[in-house]
Amino acid sequence: MEKIRILGIDIDKVDMKNAVQRCTQAIENNQKYFVVTPNAEIVVNAGQNKALYDIIKKADMVVPDGIGLVIGSKILRNPLKERVTGIDLMDNLLKYCNDNGKSIFLLGAKDGIAQKACENIKIKYKDIKIAGYHHGYYKGIHTGAKGNDEEKAVIQEINDAKP
Repeated sequence: MEKIRILGIDIDKVDMKNAVQRCTQAIENNQKYFVVTPNAEIVVNAGQNKALYDIIKKADMVVPDGIGLVIGSKILRNPLKERVTGIDLMDNLLKYCNDNGKSIFLLGAKDGIAQKACENIKIKYKDIKIAGYHHGYYKGIHTGAKGNDEEKAVIQEINDAKP
């Protein structure tokens, strides 16, 4: 896939349709697929924050979630196709899961927020399967405690749910 480098970050030159296709192909092939949805502020911060930069570099796809990236690509005379917002991409993927009998697992935020998000998703997507959810307040790689027992338990919970 063609990319453009903006401030040291490779952004995939995708439109929404391409981004959804890449994600759904990974779902159908039962592959892990890591998507990052940066805006211009995140790209600038990645230049000053090695940990953030390293996370973005590990992504399978980096979509332009900010109009600033689209404008920047035009200034660089290598225009991105369009802005692909993370929320719209997620909405498309939730619709895909709903329509194709796929299940989801939500991870993150304060206790109770992922559960509430699942409840809201079920209102819009009545046939979607919720495999599970878990808050993001556990010790793990994101807190500098990679391999912690809490992290292992969450990973096991997700694996057992088979989203």
